[in-house]
Amino acid sequence: MSKKKNVIVQGGILAMAGLICSIIGLLYQGPLTGIIGDEGNGYYSTAYNIYNIVLLISSYSIPSAMSKILSQKLAVHEYRNAQRIFHCALIYVCIVGGLGSIFLLFGAPLIVSGNSIPVVRVFAPIIFIFGPLGVLRGYFQAHRTMVPTSVSQLVEQILNAIVSVGMALLLVRLAVSRGYDEHTRAMYGAIGSALGTGSGVVIALIFMFFVYNINRDYIKRKVIHDHHEDMTYNEIFRMIIMIVTPFIFSTFIYQLPTTLNQTLFTKLMTGYRGIPHNEVITRFGVYTRKSVVISNFPIRIAAAAAAAIIPNISTYFAQKNYKKTSQMVVRVYTLINMIAIPSAAGLFALSEPIIMLLFPQKSSLHEAGVLMQILAVTVVFYSLSTVSNAILQGIGKVNIPVINAAIALIVQTVALVLLLLFTNIGNKALAITAIIYSLMMCVLNEWSISRYLDVKQDVLKMYIIPVLVSVLMGGAAFGVHMLFKFLIGMILPREYFANLIAVLVAMFVAVLIYAVGMVKMKGVTEEELLSFPKGSKIVGILKKAHIMNA
Repeated sequence: MSKKKNVIVQGGILAMAGLICSIIGLLYQGPLTGIIGDEGNGYYSTAYNIYNIVLLISSYSIPSAMSKILSQKLAVHEYRNAQRIFHCALIYVCIVGGLGSIFLLFGAPLIVSGNSIPVVRVFAPIIFIFGPLGVLRGYFQAHRTMVPTSVSQLVEQILNAIVSVGMALLLVRLAVSRGYDEHTRAMYGAIGSALGTGSGVVIALIFMFFVYNINRDYIKRKVIHDHHEDMTYNEIFRMIIMIVTPFIFSTFIYQLPTTLNQTLFTKLMTGYRGIPHNEVITRFGVYTRKSVVISNFPIRIAAAAAAAIIPNISTYFAQKNYKKTSQMVVRVYTLINMIAIPSAAGLFALSEPIIMLLFPQKSSLHEAGVLMQILAVTVVFYSLSTVSNAILQGIGKVNIPVINAAIALIVQTVALVLLLLFTNIGNKALAITAIIYSLMMCVLNEWSISRYLDVKQDVLKMYIIPVLVSVLMGGAAFGVHMLFKFLIGMILPREYFANLIAVLVAMFVAVLIYAVGMVKMKGVTEEELLSFPKGSKIVGILKKAHIMNA
C-alpha cells in the first residue's frame, strides 16, 4: 500500500471510530437524562465545559502535537530521539496536567457556583489521567497507525456510557434514600455521569499502555541500532512547548465560545434577570445536552465523509496543482452540502419527534424541539466551516481559521450579551448566537480560501437545488410522520412506539424523495457520486431502485 493511500485509510479508520463514538454518545443520553433530569444535565454540562477548557490547555492538544514532533524524527530514523521526546512528553503532561487538576480541585468555587462545584471537582483528577493517554495516542499516530487510538476511543466511550448511566442511577437512589431534595439528587446524578467520563479515560489509558508494552521490544531494537546524536532534554522540552503552544491556542479559540456563552448566560440570567440558579442551569441543560447533542451528530457525519478527500487537497496544493486543488475543494463542498442541507431540513421538520425518541421527558420536549429547529440552520454552517477550516490548514494557512474564529467569537459575544439584556427569549439566545458564530466562520473562511484558490462554485447546483429538494423533503417527512403517528396511534396505545415507527417511515420517505429529487433535478451526477467515498455503492443502489438510469 502506498504511503498516500495508507494515510487516507488510517484517517478513515479514525474518522469512523469517531463517528461510532458519537452514535454511542448520542444513544446513552436518553436513559441518562431520564435518571438525572434536565437540571442534572445542566450541572454536568456546566462542569464539563470548564473541565474541557482546562483539559485542552493542559493535555488535549498533546496527541496532535506529539504526532507532529515524533513524525519528524521517525521520518529521518532518529528512533532514540523520538523515544526521548516521548518520555519528556510524559513528564510534561504529568506536570501540567497535575497543575490543571489542582487548579480545578481547589479553584472550582471561583469558576462555577452552587451544585456545579462538586461535579467540577470530580472532573479534576481526569485531567491528570488524560495527559499520558494523549501522549500515547500521539505516539502511535506518529507511527502511522490509528488503530490503537481508534480502539481506545471506542473502549473509552463504551465504558463511559455504561458507568455514566449505572453510577448516575446508583447515586440518585442513594440521594433519594437519604431524603435529599430534587436539586441535590440532580447534583448526585451529574456526579455519577462525571464518574463515567473518568472511568472511560482510565480504561483507555490502560489499553494504550497495554498496546505499548506489546510493542516495547520492537521499539527497543529500533532505539539500540540508532546512532544519531542525542538531543538534550532542554532542547526537547523547548521543542515541545514551542509546538504545543500553537495547538493549545487554536484549540482554545475554537472551544472558548461554549464556555464563554455558558458563563454569560448563567451570570446574566441569575444576576441581571434574577432567575433562580437551578432554573437557569436546567434551561442550559436542555439546550446543551438535548438540542446541541442531536444537532451536532450530522455535523460529525459530514466531517467524517469529507475526511477521505481532505488529504488530497494538501497533496495537490503542495504539488502546486492549483486547478486540481480547486476542483477537490468544490467536490468536498458538494459532498458536504448533500449531507448537511437535507440533515438540517430533516431536523427542523422532525425536531420534536426525534427528541422524543432519545429524550422522552415531556416537560422540556417542546422547548428542546424549538431550540433544535433554530440550531438546524447551524448544521449547514458548522459543517461547511469545519471543512473550510481543514482546507485552509491543508493549504498551509493554519493561522487564518484561528483569526477568523477570534473575530466570530467577538461578534457572537456582543450579540449574546445584547440578546440576554434586552430580550426575554432565554436559552433561545444561545441558539441564535450559534447561528451568528457559525455563519461568520463560513463567510470569513470562504473569503480566505478565495484569496488563495480560484474556486468556481455552481451556486444553482451546490446550494439552490439541494435547498429546494430538502424543503420538499422536509415538508413530506413532516406530513408522513403526522399521518403515520395518527394511524399507528389508533393501534398502539404507547405514544413512544407510535412515534418511533412514524419517524422511521418519515425518514425512509425523506431519503427516497431527496435521492429522486437530486438526481432528477441534476443536483448530482453519476460521475460526481462515483468520486465520493463509497460512491460506487451509492450509484449501485440508485440504479437498482431505478432512481438513476442504468
